[in-house]
Amino acid sequence: MKKDGLEELFERLHDDFELHEPSEGHQARFLHKLKQSERVVQLKQNKTIWWRPLAIAASIALVCVLGVQIYKSQNSIQEQIVEIAPEVSKTEFYFASLIEAQVEQLKNEKSPETAQLVDDTLKQLKKLEKNYEQLERELVQGGNGDLLLNAMIINFQTRIDLLQEVLNHVESIKTLKNKNDENFTI
Repeated sequence: MKKDGLEELFERLHDDFELHEPSEGHQARFLHKLKQSERVVQLKQNKTIWWRPLAIAASIALVCVLGVQIYKSQNSIQEQIVEIAPEVSKTEFYFASLIEAQVEQLKNEKSPETAQLVDDTLKQLKKLEKNYEQLERELVQGGNGDLLLNAMIINFQTRIDLLQEVLNHVESIKTLKNKNDENFTI
């Protein structure tokens, strides 16, 4: 059926087919145009070869610059606290230096008899420090400023009191050990 349709189509269009030969130089013109189009394609390919890596590098640079800008625009918690309450930084520096000095003293007093006590104290100090950091975040997020500042000071005082009490306890342990050593005879 389809063959019959194709044969009929060819018979109908038989007179419309071009039977003429192309003009003189047609092949040379065609080849010349083909070579020119190949050069254009090669130029476009060469152009895209260096363009792609450059575009990728520019994109990466743009992302890095935006990231740095965003990072710099966000103030640290400490900077935000100083903006909210400037006196906090001075107070924090004072208390932190006291605590640090007492922690060093406590670590120097560590002995086999006091090791457990010192380790437990350091764990408690870390918990109090995390609590302080939470108070800082709440202050930055807009919590009750006076109440939070008071809680922050109490946190520092608690740490100092804890360290002082433990140092006193360590001294009494050392004193007791020395007395026991003096009473011990061979």
